[in-house]
Amino acid sequence: MPSDFRTASRLAAFGESVFTPFSRLAREHGAINLGQGFPNFEGPEEVREAAVRALRDGHNQYAPPNGVPRLQEAVARWTGGAAIDPAAEVTITAGCTEAIPATLLGILEPGDEVIVLEPFYDAYPAAIAMAGGVMVTVPLIGPEFRIDQEALRAAFGPRTKAILLNTPHNPTGTVLDAQEMDLVAGCCREHDVICITDEVYEQLVYGAEHLRMRDRPGMADRTVTLSSLGKTFSFTGWKIGWAVAPPPLTAAVRAAHQFLTYAVAHPLQHAAAAALELPASHFELLRQEYRQRRDRLVDGLAASGFGVRPPDGTYFVLADHSAFGFEDDWAFCRHLVTEVGVAAIPPSAFHRTAGGGRHLARFAFCKDLETIDEAVRRLREGAGVTILELRGPSRSGGVICESRGVAKSIPAA
Repeated sequence: MPSDFRTASRLAAFGESVFTPFSRLAREHGAINLGQGFPNFEGPEEVREAAVRALRDGHNQYAPPNGVPRLQEAVARWTGGAAIDPAAEVTITAGCTEAIPATLLGILEPGDEVIVLEPFYDAYPAAIAMAGGVMVTVPLIGPEFRIDQEALRAAFGPRTKAILLNTPHNPTGTVLDAQEMDLVAGCCREHDVICITDEVYEQLVYGAEHLRMRDRPGMADRTVTLSSLGKTFSFTGWKIGWAVAPPPLTAAVRAAHQFLTYAVAHPLQHAAAAALELPASHFELLRQEYRQRRDRLVDGLAASGFGVRPPDGTYFVLADHSAFGFEDDWAFCRHLVTEVGVAAIPPSAFHRTAGGGRHLARFAFCKDLETIDEAVRRLREGAGVTILELRGPSRSGGVICESRGVAKSIPAA
């Protein structure tokens, strides 16, 4: 190996994904992993059986590079019905994790700018860098994490090629409303910008409505809609995703996809089609079950001394740990996993702005109720906070507690 070998500069700055060390620590310390967003229960049995049938039926060689026709058709119905041509506008990818860089590699020239909402999923800046792009961030303003409208308008400029929009939003749980979607759409039309939408949590909404950017006026021809099987159906290990776009943008996605994975797991594509064909009652029950998990964790976090707001979507909760007296989110999350036995993710990893998210921790509730209850028990016993008195909401919307002998107001996240 050359003595001066080092990781390429465009990737070296990103280091290791935040999920890797905290999942490793969770294993080493026997902690309950509420950090990385994978369920600890199986997806629908009928979908698993469809995968077994596909294996036995001989679907074990290369799939068509752009996807099995049955799955392309199912994705088209799932995303927009008759308005989408499955063969010309649907590309099956190795999860949304591949769909994102395939799209960026296909559309960006070096120096093109891509707008993202901050905080952001940590794969976004690395994918933009791999494609030679420049990331421009627009903050979501807490405590409700809504788009800063003036900052959004100011972010669009002559070098803007795309905006990468995530709704329902990880890590905040925000579901963008019609006003915000129309604001983004108007900016895209005004500046002739492509909108790439990451919609992997599209079914996991609680009292809010998930809106598709491709359905906003004038946006169908400039939107790339990305999603995947893993989050909705609890098959995160299958890595089946898709990109839906008008033919010119689909051609760009496929130009990169063919040299990234060429094609993805053939038998699992047949099973994925069966998943997307499940009746509406399946998704209604799914949301009911996730809402119960969300409420169980939110109530437990609040009782343990965190400031917390129920998210409108995804399966993540941001909780304020300020009352516990730790320097930042990394120190607090390391304490949780090593001393309390519960893994969470420090959300400053999803920020570029210095200090962003350092007072928060991200918890995942894609676990069975028994696991959530045990995690809450550990948090209440080991987090180091004793609730003195619930006097109603404090000025910040939280509770009054004692942390290491000092009375503090815990703000709502």
